[in-house]
Amino acid sequence: MTPHNEANLGDIADVVLMPGDPLRAKYIADNFLDDVKLVNSVRNMFGYTGTYKGKKLSVFASGMGMPSMGIYSYELYKFYGVDSIIRIGSCGAYIKDLNLFDIVLSENCYSESNYALTLNNENCHLTSSDSTLNSVIEKVSQDINVPIYKGNTVCTDCFDVYMTDVNKFLSRIPGGFNPISAEMEAFALFYNAQLLNKKAACLMSVVDSKFIEKIASPEERQNGLNAMIKLALESAIQI
Repeated sequence: MTPHNEANLGDIADVVLMPGDPLRAKYIADNFLDDVKLVNSVRNMFGYTGTYKGKKLSVFASGMGMPSMGIYSYELYKFYGVDSIIRIGSCGAYIKDLNLFDIVLSENCYSESNYALTLNNENCHLTSSDSTLNSVIEKVSQDINVPIYKGNTVCTDCFDVYMTDVNKFLSRIPGGFNPISAEMEAFALFYNAQLLNKKAACLMSVVDSKFIEKIASPEERQNGLNAMIKLALESAIQI
């Protein structure tokens, strides 16, 4: 056990799907997994283990933001023997081509955060997903006809909709990086995976956009992401 996770060794599968929202973790466990067991409820950060098409999988919430993702993914990798984590979350779109609930697969992730400096004394602001996991996800997306947009993403310390001037933030991103979306957890996940020699990927559904006035409701965010969830599950059984 850790201060944040009451699961025992062996309770958590080698492959973990990681939504931010604990209720989304419960939704996935209730609607997609068989033989489900609740393995963590500390701080209501729900973690479940069950089977999908016969393969043992876990779904474990990360909470919001890099500090929370940093804690939970680090502990899963370091203390529970997890090999691969696929984040399944939400994002804001930075290109006109993306519509609500389109699915983004992150390749490289840029952040202004000092997460890497604080954790590991490394002045690092750019991380990458695992190419092997991304290749599996890309192939599965074609096989099950769930389209994805692959590209670079940014990871912010605050909800970008609340930024006083998002364009000033965008102007500070390294030239040529050209992010297609923004979220708040992937940098910490990718960095932990690289630090601990593990694997990480990040799938996101678009829930808001610079170019669309409508923002997805909390209910839509929790339950309206089934295509992304299905893609993550089908990919997980190929890992």
